[in-house]
Amino acid sequence: MLFLKQIYLAMELVFATNNAHKLEEVQQMIGDQFILKSLSDIGCHDDIPETGVTFEENAKQKTDYLVARYAIDCFADDSGLKIDALNGEPGVYSARYSGSRDMEQNIDLVLENLQGKTNRNARFKSVISLHLKGQQYFFEGTVEGKIIDKRTGTDGFGYDPIFIPDGYEMTFAEMTLADKNKISHRSRAIAKLVEFLKK
Repeated sequence: MLFLKQIYLAMELVFATNNAHKLEEVQQMIGDQFILKSLSDIGCHDDIPETGVTFEENAKQKTDYLVARYAIDCFADDSGLKIDALNGEPGVYSARYSGSRDMEQNIDLVLENLQGKTNRNARFKSVISLHLKGQQYFFEGTVEGKIIDKRTGTDGFGYDPIFIPDGYEMTFAEMTLADKNKISHRSRAIAKLVEFLKK
């Protein structure tokens, strides 16, 4: 039993990202039970394609890419903000909604497109694709909330300064990382991933 536990604790997984914020969030959620590596840790500096029309397709594209080139166990997530009044936009284009990866420009465009709209309901969604020992698995997490009309808070990243989760009176950007990780879409998907790995 002890031997099996030692193997489990030493398990290595590559997270298909070089986003330091995502890596920090996920590492905190996973803890020290896994050795988490980024793309740069394995020497991958490629711009991995994300041409899917769903979060599932984009996440799978990333793991398929790594498996084909590096033959490794890995996982990838694709996440985004879906706003009811914008027919689900920015959705899979959340990271480049304005045509740029500059999140300030992306936030500006969301706020501009929401001007005059009373329905501010939105949700963050995250889908994880796990490739493990030749098998593919998916895990999903969602958090409901609303979009406010100006930035509030300085922590977090992406659309965090304009998103207030249901049941709270502060944006993700006003929360500590630990508090955000208790309820975020990514943490919910990661929790399912970790639970699966433990089994």
